[in-house]
Amino acid sequence: MSRNSIQRIWSQVGRRPLPLIILISVLLRVAVAFAMGDTVVELPGVFDQVSYHNLALRVLGGHGFSFGELWWPITPADAPTAHWSFLYTLYLVFVYFLFGPHPLVARILQAIIVGILHPYITYHLGEKLFSRNIGLVAAAITAVYVYFFYYGAALMTEPFYITAILLTLWIGIRLSESTNTKLDVKLGLALGLSLAITLLLRQVFLLLIPFFFIWIWIARFRLGRRVPLFSTILSIVVVAALILPVTLYNYSRFGRFVLLNTNSGYAFFWGNNPIYGTKFIPILSTPEYQTMIPEEVRHLDEAALDQELLKRGIQFVIDDPMRYVLLSLSRIPPYFMFWYSSESSMLSNISRIGSFGVFLPFMLYGLFLTIRKNRGFWNLVFSPQGLMMLFALVYSGVHILTWTLIRYRLPVDAVLIPFAGLALLDVAERLTKGRYKLVTV
Repeated sequence: MSRNSIQRIWSQVGRRPLPLIILISVLLRVAVAFAMGDTVVELPGVFDQVSYHNLALRVLGGHGFSFGELWWPITPADAPTAHWSFLYTLYLVFVYFLFGPHPLVARILQAIIVGILHPYITYHLGEKLFSRNIGLVAAAITAVYVYFFYYGAALMTEPFYITAILLTLWIGIRLSESTNTKLDVKLGLALGLSLAITLLLRQVFLLLIPFFFIWIWIARFRLGRRVPLFSTILSIVVVAALILPVTLYNYSRFGRFVLLNTNSGYAFFWGNNPIYGTKFIPILSTPEYQTMIPEEVRHLDEAALDQELLKRGIQFVIDDPMRYVLLSLSRIPPYFMFWYSSESSMLSNISRIGSFGVFLPFMLYGLFLTIRKNRGFWNLVFSPQGLMMLFALVYSGVHILTWTLIRYRLPVDAVLIPFAGLALLDVAERLTKGRYKLVTV
């Protein structure tokens, strides 16, 4: 290839960098997929992939959503389980049905899908929030963010879940600014679909939906536009229609109402157990969690036990609210952990420091720049940037008040990356003494 040809290609890349960013994103995730291989073993932070793999094999083998032995949390062999995402399990079932029980195929397919969509949606969010240049930088950060390409190949809900959250936020912002009734209908349908996918992957997002719709309504009202009542109803109908089959399926197996999954009660019970005192420990061993469950309720099926444990977890809070406050405060450091730990593996330390540790200062600086630029508290709160901040605050609050793991924070990382893009370009402009005007807020 001649020098002129190379220069022409490089010139095209310079004018259209997003495809290159997406290519890098896909290659990194596919490389991790090959590194993880065609077997499923416990790796730091991705233990749940063992459960999803085995559950998919059970479904494919005609045993339904169950395990062949005693399984987490404390579900007997051959008993029905709703602890795990039905949607993600069915994704694995579909891939295994087509290509055989090969986790590597599922990893590669997932890496390609998320490797394309995650930076692409982040680009559009960054462009909507700030400018095209900031969107490109945000997409580039997303492509190389260690946590994202590590989890991008793991057989867990996180990659699809984080991408679905970003899509939901982007559609919500567009709906809040829409002036076209026909577009409202399309956005309402799209929002309902993205919300349903998000909820079917992780039901915790249910807690954010009221904040989300209230924000959209008030943002529209403040712009002097009609409140999107019909599109909101349309979104809710779509969500209900896609969730209802899961709810009915759960009722047929457990004989009681279970909207989506049976994990919130276990999490709240374990996360606020008096065993911690006022200092939360993010990860204990499986036997330790199981021994916390009282003997007198162990005969209950998974759904009934989940509801019973939720009641007991709430009672822990009622019995000693001050301990609950102190325990919740103790969850903040592990939730926002970015430093080296001798208790973590080398892989965990590299992932943590190479992603959140590197970009947290830029996220914070980007938030500072945004707050300084938007004069007036309410103007900021009901701006598109305000929605991202509100999500980060509420989502973090939910986990700080319940159960904290670093991977539970990853959606917040994804939402704050456009602010890191803003900060990086601001720093670049200052270092070049304003020779290149890059930042537009």
